[in-house]
Amino acid sequence: MRSEGSGYRGRLAPSPTGLLHLGHASTFRMAQRRAEAAGGVLLLRNEDVDPQRSKPEYVQAMVEDLAWLGIVWQPPMVSQSERLARYAKAFAQLVAGGWVYPCRCSRRDLARMMHAPHEELDDEPVYDGHCRPTQTATVLTLQAGLSYRLRVPDGERVVFVDGNWGPQEFTAGQDFGDFLVWRKDGLPSYQLACVVDDAAMGITEVVRGADLLKSTARQMLLQRALGLPGVAYFHTRLMVDEQGVRLAKRHDALALRTLRERGMTAAEVLRMLE
Repeated sequence: MRSEGSGYRGRLAPSPTGLLHLGHASTFRMAQRRAEAAGGVLLLRNEDVDPQRSKPEYVQAMVEDLAWLGIVWQPPMVSQSERLARYAKAFAQLVAGGWVYPCRCSRRDLARMMHAPHEELDDEPVYDGHCRPTQTATVLTLQAGLSYRLRVPDGERVVFVDGNWGPQEFTAGQDFGDFLVWRKDGLPSYQLACVVDDAAMGITEVVRGADLLKSTARQMLLQRALGLPGVAYFHTRLMVDEQGVRLAKRHDALALRTLRERGMTAAEVLRMLE
């Protein structure tokens, strides 16, 4: 991969909660192709902010699997577990701007109140605003056992042009609701950590799966609330198994490590992705 003289900076952002599979390989290969075409670089972010599920052995495995596939990234690797102070600062900024409120809902409560059906191309159902206060607050004290949500501007259209799927439009409060920015275990949500890191790393384009299209709309609202620059987006098609189910880390038979152990070469795996 050439130098970053073009200014293009992409990223690979796997979570070390399991082995990388063919779906990851497909997305990462596209990320590499787009970085190469732009004459830029790829950075590697280890999204290990979930201490209950993240395992050091998976971090080592993902680095080895990327090298085996021929995916080249520019060191050093960034680990989210080492950047918690950044996320806390961003959260405090959201609080000061009146964007955030505490949520006391349990998982059972959320399952009962979510009136929108689960969609395959979304990662978070629509929250019905059960805990949303009538007034905004600019001073909050973090309390253990409570999560915190971003109050979305109901009815606002969030519009962007995806590099793969073209024009996209989502309406806040309809297509997605108030979403988590801080979890009850005292850690940032995926949405907040992702936005903070993409800005800090100078990412110019995010390449990821189409299941995160609505997350892009959420993250664009976060970028605005935090005064952060926007980025370009390219969402790849999702890979599915023989039953049409989207690949996940539970598909051990399609893990890159498993395919390697069966004697497949990296070239053979990459041909499967064409």
